[in-house]
Amino acid sequence: MTSCRVLNGDARPFEHAELNRRVASGFNNTWASKKKVTGTRRPPEMRDGVAKPATVRQLLNGGIIRNMPGTPKFASAVYEVADTLEANELYQRNGWTDGLPIIPPTEEAVARFLAASTLAPADEIGVEPVRRRSITAEKVAIAAVMAGCLPEYMPVVVAAIKAMCQPEYALHGSTASTGGSAPFIVVNGPIRLAIGMNATHNALANASRANATIGRSVRLMLINVLGGVPGQLDRSTLGHPGKFTFCVAEDEEDSPWLPLSVERGVPAGQSAVTVLQVESPHQIMNEWTHEPKEILDTYAAAIRGNMLTYSIWEGNYAFVIPRQHREIFAAAGWTKQNIREYIFEVARVKRGEWRSVGKTTVAGRKDEEKIHRALRSPDDLLVVAAGGPAGGFGAILPPWYGKKSLAVTVPIAA
Repeated sequence: MTSCRVLNGDARPFEHAELNRRVASGFNNTWASKKKVTGTRRPPEMRDGVAKPATVRQLLNGGIIRNMPGTPKFASAVYEVADTLEANELYQRNGWTDGLPIIPPTEEAVARFLAASTLAPADEIGVEPVRRRSITAEKVAIAAVMAGCLPEYMPVVVAAIKAMCQPEYALHGSTASTGGSAPFIVVNGPIRLAIGMNATHNALANASRANATIGRSVRLMLINVLGGVPGQLDRSTLGHPGKFTFCVAEDEEDSPWLPLSVERGVPAGQSAVTVLQVESPHQIMNEWTHEPKEILDTYAAAIRGNMLTYSIWEGNYAFVIPRQHREIFAAAGWTKQNIREYIFEVARVKRGEWRSVGKTTVAGRKDEEKIHRALRSPDDLLVVAAGGPAGGFGAILPPWYGKKSLAVTVPIAA
């Protein structure tokens, strides 16, 4: 069995106390046990049992292995391990994964991913605005390889991360919040078909390698580059399954409506990605009417439930509307704009209604007759055409924290 050389996607600085804790425990036995990584030596930062403040690369790589000939010059640590199984164990031991197995990010694989997006390792994809953390193409490529992407998915991953770095997205706050939200990624344009994304059956779950691994790449980047580790930066009380991956393509071919990206200013025919920080999706069902307003009243009821039981604050909500409901809307001549305008009018609650859900104490702090809308304007509602052909189902995706985090749409580089 041949050995395997892998790159470390972790760019998180550790605090002094955390380093000393790991020293005392043998740093998960990565160099002090029978399973230690070959090609490394005890770094100067570790001598005398006292650790100095250092980056993970400095800590783990007193003896970094040189890059393979013919590959770009990488800044990341390189490890030689016995095989792919041991590569997985290395990443699991050091907290560099989301808990699931990974594809080992070899130098050759990372180089292929960078070539697919015509990026150099040091190219900056974005900067997290609060802590000013730089996200390089190298680290994004490592995350994409680990997640199981193919190289042709890389432009989508890059675009999603660029969008998330825009200030209005509030990447730091949404990642660190106890609210437990996740990035919801919607892909539009020709690239959906080119890379085999799913927009129909089981649209929000397991049905496509591209959907699953693009979303997972973002999560692995958040863990390893921004430090979004549960119990550390990520303080989610519960989280939800979308924090593993939450990515969908819009069903443009079987929809009577404009694509989401076109509505948000991207030229028709241009591939694009939209990101929105959302709480767990709420599935609704209404297959007993062909009246658009009655169907939308069901969607609006789910929004009002969220406003009363979770957050009353206005912001970007998203609807995912499968074909059966789309056909009813289309038959009645309803566009996405008609849907947005109706929901803007009906998705509202009185502050006093908090009393009906056990929030009596907070309801009385202000005017209980005050009307709270779910949306600041109709345009706050994102309408996404996706889902299987049968069943009167749909989904609402509530925002993380009202207008504190807003949807961002960016083109995908050709």
